[in-house]
Amino acid sequence: MKWSFARKLTLSFCLILVVFSISLAVFELPREKNHKREIMEERLDSYAEIIYPYFLRHGFGRVGQDSLLHFFPGNLRITVMDNAGKVLYDNRLDDLSRTENHAGRPEIQKAAKTGKGSGIRFSASTHQPCLYYAKRLGSHYIRVALPYDPQIRRLLKPGGAFVYCLLILSALGLVFINCTARRFGRAIKRLSDYAAAVNKNLPVDMPDFPDDETGAVSRQIAEDYRRLKESEMKLSLEHRKLLMHIQSSAEGICFFTPDRKVAFYNGLFLQYLNVLSDHITVDASAILDEAVFSDVVAFLDDRKDRDYFETSFRKQGKFFTGRVNVFEDQNFEIVLNDNTRQEQNKLLKRELTGNIAHELRTPVTGIRGYLETILDNQLDRRKEREFVSKAYEQIITLSELIRDMTLLSKISESPGSFHFKPVALHELIDKVKSDLDEALRAKDIVVRSSVPRDLCIMGNESLLYSVFRNLIDNVVNHAGESLTVEISQYNQKENFAYFSFADNGAGVKNEKHLSRLFERFYRIEEGRTRDTGGSGLGLSIVKNGIAFHGGSISVKNRLGSGLEFLFSLPVK
Repeated sequence: MKWSFARKLTLSFCLILVVFSISLAVFELPREKNHKREIMEERLDSYAEIIYPYFLRHGFGRVGQDSLLHFFPGNLRITVMDNAGKVLYDNRLDDLSRTENHAGRPEIQKAAKTGKGSGIRFSASTHQPCLYYAKRLGSHYIRVALPYDPQIRRLLKPGGAFVYCLLILSALGLVFINCTARRFGRAIKRLSDYAAAVNKNLPVDMPDFPDDETGAVSRQIAEDYRRLKESEMKLSLEHRKLLMHIQSSAEGICFFTPDRKVAFYNGLFLQYLNVLSDHITVDASAILDEAVFSDVVAFLDDRKDRDYFETSFRKQGKFFTGRVNVFEDQNFEIVLNDNTRQEQNKLLKRELTGNIAHELRTPVTGIRGYLETILDNQLDRRKEREFVSKAYEQIITLSELIRDMTLLSKISESPGSFHFKPVALHELIDKVKSDLDEALRAKDIVVRSSVPRDLCIMGNESLLYSVFRNLIDNVVNHAGESLTVEISQYNQKENFAYFSFADNGAGVKNEKHLSRLFERFYRIEEGRTRDTGGSGLGLSIVKNGIAFHGGSISVKNRLGSGLEFLFSLPVK
């Protein structure tokens, strides 16, 4: 049976009280007994003080001494001895000649040393226990004795009042302890029930604690405990959020204890570790044993009060960075990041910058050459006009290049500047045909559209215009002459319309170039040189414009001749 707190408290205090009472009785009863004995000895001492002067005046014979006995108790025994212990007088013995020397008696030996002595022993003369008291006075020993009978025993026995008083006080103490323990136990029980309910997340009100110091302390403890549980719940929630964040993080993260034991890691960390490791493993701590991570281990072995370390790894054609963060409690984390895409983007940007510089250099160099020729030479009017016309054509090329680059940059960096609305696609295609009518007639190119007149695309009109204009410009500049372009819708599903843009021109002879047609500044020889015009960004604008609307595009060679672009756009 499990005991309550109040019962345990009562039992503990009862044991303490009992031990205290017994200890007090053991200590106090002998003291009281000794005290009563001292009182009795003082009384006997006064007898001796009275007897000695009397004997000095009247001598130590029996004549006249018996009259002295009338002043003392009838059972009092008086013995007078000289320094050697010879008995000179004894009121209980008639013949002193046969009395042995008393120098060896315990009380006489004590009196010889300290001036007085006492003791309880059997008398050799009367054969009964007696309380002896001897005192050395002058050259004599005066010894008085009382029979150690029941009356003396009662006189020397510790008083019962003390025992009774001790028992009564102990009983009252037990009652008080029990009441106090029960009251305190009720507060503890309520506090315990409240804590149990809070632990189980049950709705519970503050208990009705006693209106005293115990209740005040209990209320404070209950309130602090409630706040603690709320903090624990919030901390647990934040911990779960953190773990969910770590699991979904784009970084590989692993936490270690100070003794380099794995505490937690996410799946991406193990994936990156296996890419960088020579062996497949499911143990995250293997990172500390791999040679590729030797810099990390060296940092952990000799930190020199540093709390942060970063390094990089390159393996399997991928780029990774690694970070080590050491926390205040000496736990630490290792973070792995796959920077392959960023590195590729850097490379792509470098290539793009080089391509832009190269593409700008060509028209700028041409313009400069034509203008220098005009300025440095005396040309006839016809030749001068020819050079100015060629410089103007290069300026147009340069202007188109800047325009297309600006449009691509705007698509990727400022998508919010393009506003969507329903766009009638058939009307938009007719507008593009009208704007390019002169170029189309010059190349004898016919554009036919079978797009339904009631089809509306949810998109940005200017961006959709650039998509179709660049597709037609691509045919004009690279496909050849006397061609036909067919624009049609071949399917519509899940709010997307699917289109085909096909021509019967030159196409792409080597199909390895097809996958790169949408790259910026990518050109194909044999009909796709700079001599044919264009900025080299047209198809890149087409792909980015369609992707901006949530669609996709692909290209293939048509059976026979020409190219066909297949793409999708969202319908209203």
